[in-house]
Amino acid sequence: MRKIILAAAIAGAALSISACSQKTEDATSEAADSAAADAAANADAAAGAVTDATTDAATATSEAVDGATTTETTTTTTAQ
Repeated sequence: MRKIILAAAIAGAALSISACSQKTEDATSEAADSAAADAAANADAAAGAVTDATTDAATATSEAVDGATTTETTTTTTAQ
């Protein structure tokens, strides 16, 4: 009788470990999917930030060139 109870306890423990492993595998899979989604969102945000920075730099360069041209024209006009 003692062996039957011991065998039943071992079988119950094995089933518990098996069920726990499946839950852990599911949780790990969900965490990996969530991390991938976060990485994709961060990549999109970074791409947007780079695009915005490039646009800002181009605008600033254009304004600097316009300012330099205006200053040069003014200086030339004043000198004449």
